[in-house]
Amino acid sequence: MTLALTPENTLPADAATAALVGRAWLPDVAGPAVVVLREGHLIDVTRAFPTMRDLCEAPDPAAALKAAKGEAIGSLAEILANTPIDGRNPSKPWLLSPLDLQAVKAAGVTFAVSMLERVIEEKARGNPAAAVAIREEIGKLIGDDLSKLKPGSPEAMHLKEVLIKQGAWSQYLEVGIGPDAEIFTKAPPMSSVGTGFDAGLHPASTWNNPEPEIVLIVASTGAIIGATLGNDVNLRDVEGRSALLLGKAKDNNAAAAVGPFIRLFDAGFSLDHVRKTTVSLTVKGEDGFTLEGSSSIAKISRDPADLARQMLGPHHQYPDGAALYLGTMFAPIKDRDTVGGGFTHKYGDIVTIAAPELGALVNRMRRTDECEPWTFGASHLMRSLAKRGLL
Repeated sequence: MTLALTPENTLPADAATAALVGRAWLPDVAGPAVVVLREGHLIDVTRAFPTMRDLCEAPDPAAALKAAKGEAIGSLAEILANTPIDGRNPSKPWLLSPLDLQAVKAAGVTFAVSMLERVIEEKARGNPAAAVAIREEIGKLIGDDLSKLKPGSPEAMHLKEVLIKQGAWSQYLEVGIGPDAEIFTKAPPMSSVGTGFDAGLHPASTWNNPEPEIVLIVASTGAIIGATLGNDVNLRDVEGRSALLLGKAKDNNAAAAVGPFIRLFDAGFSLDHVRKTTVSLTVKGEDGFTLEGSSSIAKISRDPADLARQMLGPHHQYPDGAALYLGTMFAPIKDRDTVGGGFTHKYGDIVTIAAPELGALVNRMRRTDECEPWTFGASHLMRSLAKRGLL
């Protein structure tokens, strides 16, 4: 299956008034540009902001972006159409992930439904066939609606005591209802892929899934300055075998998808809008399989601002800022091949993660070693900018 990206199926509903910023590859300089969407065209503002990090560190990024001058590199329609690798003309610009130097972090087990799925993964030991019976057992014991249970509260600690006595406690419940959030490194800076790119599945995995999430953009000061969409691709069988394999389950080539654009906070879009956002997921396979789902971030167990504070502060510092996946809103469990077999990806699946306020992030699932190799890192970015006289 091929990807067909257009402004209509990529942009947020109110794109005309949104402060949308991203990155694009410029073949004529063999390097990336920071670009802003204006009247259907992408404007290169790299002279004002050499990196996305520089823009995000401005006192008021949305106002700074609005005032920035630059040159058009092409229409959004042309650049989107040239982004998927199958039909790309390498002599013309294409869209990239909107992140560059930011640390790419992720919060885990922040939604009740996904928390239960993590418990199931742990107890199933990577075996999807065992998941159905365990899901039913866990559901009878603690239910599936813990969204009103505040992590770290006396009520949560009482539930923890009850579960320990019944032998049902899990490390995932610890971070799901305990005082400390799970915050981990999803991917190195510069390694994320954008909309229209292939996203990576390690071939060692036979039980895996997309994780539709909102991604906060956080400055080095701790200020939350914008948001975008993310797919925290997960290998359920690998993480289920041992939580110590989290790095292998999460940090693989092309396994951190982010985009299509960062929407900066301004008078028309704020963290309160993020708190009410509904994110949808669609998976379409070459085998005719279709999966759809949606969930509101209002169901999150920990407030996004609290997660950002636990990620970045006096004890955890990121001078280039950070992008924070807020956690899996839901884990797909629809049977695909066999009854009770649950969901797993197949190569070629097209995954669309969308929200009215943030647009749509679309990726095709491929083997990690078949996705475009990651060869342009922070050192290459610095050399490119220096060569162009931008540093």
